[in-house]
Amino acid sequence: MNREDFIRSLKPVHDIKLRKNMLISELIQEFSKIGGFVAKKVYEAARILEDMLLDDKSVNFLSFPAAIIATGLRGVIVEIIKRGFFDVIITTCGTIDHDIARLYKNYYQGYFEADDVWLSEMDIHRLGSIFIPVESYGLPIEKLTKKLVDELVTRGIEKASSREIIWILADMIDREVKNKEESIIWWAKKRGIPIYVPGITDGAFGYQLWLFTRNKRILVDIFKDETELAEIIYNSERTGALVIGGGISKHHVIWWNQFKNGLDRAVYITTAVEWDGSLSGARTREAISWGKIAKRAQHVTVEGDATLILPLLASYLIDKVNERENRSLSSFLT
Repeated sequence: MNREDFIRSLKPVHDIKLRKNMLISELIQEFSKIGGFVAKKVYEAARILEDMLLDDKSVNFLSFPAAIIATGLRGVIVEIIKRGFFDVIITTCGTIDHDIARLYKNYYQGYFEADDVWLSEMDIHRLGSIFIPVESYGLPIEKLTKKLVDELVTRGIEKASSREIIWILADMIDREVKNKEESIIWWAKKRGIPIYVPGITDGAFGYQLWLFTRNKRILVDIFKDETELAEIIYNSERTGALVIGGGISKHHVIWWNQFKNGLDRAVYITTAVEWDGSLSGARTREAISWGKIAKRAQHVTVEGDATLILPLLASYLIDKVNERENRSLSSFLT
């Protein structure tokens, strides 16, 4: 291709046009013309996710880390679960921790530059710019987990997967918690959406589960979770994923999807760099080399803070799609 043909193949940069009462979905549409830099990727992510939600053959995965559940972004996660946008959730133990704790106690707006020695002396934890009094975290989780173990004993359950345990926890939240509709766990169970936590012991909930079952004949069957994930993958014609952050939840999504020749659509949101070779910083294109994202997939990596980017994407999808009928877990299991 010569220079003139190359230039003719390009789209010119256009200025964003703002107006009063503009919808977020309309603003994101304007991002398509901006040329640079992350805004253009936000538009691409929005379109990929819209296609994913409108594809009735697509089984959609959502993965995210615990930290965002300590923030008000938890409400956005609840909203997209409530609207059936996703069929499978993979996350960390800390998500269960924060979801439980915030049903009972407040977390507080803080700041990164706090004196952490002083906070420790005041019995206040700091998670980024969130302040968490000790009584808002450990004790509520401990109390509910102990009740959960008693429930398992009462039901005569000696072995259960992390997904089954979380769904039983959802039943308890339904019975005992007034503000249950604020809960990720409760909404996932209500919509029939499985939550898998491959690192179930890496947090307060998993630790308390271990502690209270030591003298009881109860085992967490992680392999049963994996068997269910296998059934989901092998019974999916197409798959898509919104991957927020990195870590074990990100890898578990892309790992299982390699067994159906990769995700057909993928959106990553990350602040991590790729030059250190980390999983969290790996872009979607790297996953293609492993067969975890299909060669012809629609995919984009959006570099930025999920607390800013996810509300924009969710608002766009609510405007464009509104609600979707997710597939329940029972539809996958043979």
